[in-house]
Amino acid sequence: MDHTQLPTLRIGFIGAGFMANFHLASLTGVRNALVAGVYSPRPARREAFAAKVRSLDLGPCVAYPTLEAMLTSGEVDAVWIVNPNHAHIEVMTEIHRLVTEGATPALRAVACEKPLARTLREAREMLRLIEDAGLLHGYLENQLFSTAVQRGRDIIWRRAVPATGRPYIARAAEEHSGPHEPWFWQGELQGGGVLSDMMCHSVEVARFLLTAPGEPRDALKLVSASATVANLKWTRPAYAEQLKASMGAAVDYGRRPAEDFARGLLTLEDAHGQQMVIEATTSWAYVGPGLRITLELLGPEYALEFSSLNTGLKVFMSRAVTGRAGEDLVEKQNAEQGLMPVLEDEAGIYGYTLENRHFVEAFRKGEKPMETFVDGVEVVRMLMALYRSAELGRTVSISDEDLDDYVPVVARPRNQTTG
Repeated sequence: MDHTQLPTLRIGFIGAGFMANFHLASLTGVRNALVAGVYSPRPARREAFAAKVRSLDLGPCVAYPTLEAMLTSGEVDAVWIVNPNHAHIEVMTEIHRLVTEGATPALRAVACEKPLARTLREAREMLRLIEDAGLLHGYLENQLFSTAVQRGRDIIWRRAVPATGRPYIARAAEEHSGPHEPWFWQGELQGGGVLSDMMCHSVEVARFLLTAPGEPRDALKLVSASATVANLKWTRPAYAEQLKASMGAAVDYGRRPAEDFARGLLTLEDAHGQQMVIEATTSWAYVGPGLRITLELLGPEYALEFSSLNTGLKVFMSRAVTGRAGEDLVEKQNAEQGLMPVLEDEAGIYGYTLENRHFVEAFRKGEKPMETFVDGVEVVRMLMALYRSAELGRTVSISDEDLDDYVPVVARPRNQTTG
């Protein structure tokens, strides 16, 4: 595979929904890249995405009728996989086939949105396929690249750790009122519920904060996992009916729910046997101004704190100000009146801009990025350990658990009841 430096990285998007549009918003702040193509099985969605790319002057985006047409066009250097979780493995299998057949003259890299896969076996297969194809690969975990995370981590590790020792607790929480698309709510398609959907962010940003700059990403050994999951809001009859009405009959939380609340605790050790703890909380049952991300990093003589809703910019709307519902102030916005926080640059605050700068430059230069499919596999391993703990109702020791074939209870076929 030719990994010589390119003047510009030509990106193709696989998927044209919510996540693709978040990445698109961030690319207005990224140099040396253009969006050359998009494939989505929904013609109207891919055509609209391509038109938006062109309107933003981000590239001569072509809406391709098939994935094969985009990959074999010679017009795409790298692809961003941002389609639904259950389709990741199908897409990666097709990429592998075309690359190994010599049908992709320009493709050099693949970046995949979180989580990498629905199960550990599926994640390992994603890694095997990309390595066998000889492509550069990156795991898209935006929270690591949040401006607050990057700045705070630098200060703690540069000023506090040398004086008093490495941090020992990282807390991460992400909460909102529920996902946008029906497949997120369906355990078999998504791979679980809120633990899979959002704790993938929390455990990886926490692991990142606990890891020293320059230290290998696998420097911390996962020792044990403990988790609790619950159905707090969306199984209540009125909300289950509301969900079915908005998402379709396939999303029936009166009969087949996935968890809308999860709390997990992971213990890790460094090379010297020093213990660290990750505490993570996620919820689809939080009704506040909008999406809330909170982070803490604690050490012997210091602490880091961040909340995405503690914004410098706020607006107040009285009862006289009325209008249609929207998300123009903050993602997952739940109100249009009162005192409201405003995220003036969501793509930057959430990390998408710095994330895409990093991956574009790594792929353009033919270099391995900071986060790869290897990290995506480790995230899925942490998630499966947490799901296994929640199912058993006890802490699980990682060395005692074979998680390769484990499937979370809510993700199993209807007739399968054991792990």
